[in-house]
Amino acid sequence: MSKSGCRRILNPYTGLEGYNCFGCSPENHSGLHMEFFEEGDFVICHWSPTHYFSGYKNVLHGGIQATLMDEITAWVIQVKLRTAGVTAGMNVRFIKPVLVTEKTIIIRARIEKILKQIALVKTEILNSSREICSEGEIKYFIYPPDEAKKNLSYPGYEKFFEKIE
Repeated sequence: MSKSGCRRILNPYTGLEGYNCFGCSPENHSGLHMEFFEEGDFVICHWSPTHYFSGYKNVLHGGIQATLMDEITAWVIQVKLRTAGVTAGMNVRFIKPVLVTEKTIIIRARIEKILKQIALVKTEILNSSREICSEGEIKYFIYPPDEAKKNLSYPGYEKFFEKIE
């Protein structure tokens, strides 16, 4: 863990043939290039919005906000539940504008509840003043780990963190 209590999550998909995720691939030139950290029960992302993700002037497009929430949900499932899955449903509430002029915003997610093969995940987007601007309730269908490895290329929990000697 770093001084801030955050642990960097590695992207084990980098270098995987065909990997070009809009949310997290560092190689997708049109993508969001999200990077993740684990902090207690949360997975967090510090992200810098840019003008080409605008809806209204200087406002981050609502669809991009939903995408940020969807992507971080996938990572919280992979790290906290040690498997993978797919989005089953999403409810997003926009509270106040997220400005693309912000230097950095915070996207965070944590698991609220697990009901059989559905995880309920709470997501939030905070501005640089740490005010909640939007929040989401994501339903995520969870695959058993063996199935996630076979069908979704889930690499296994140990691939998300540096080895500690």
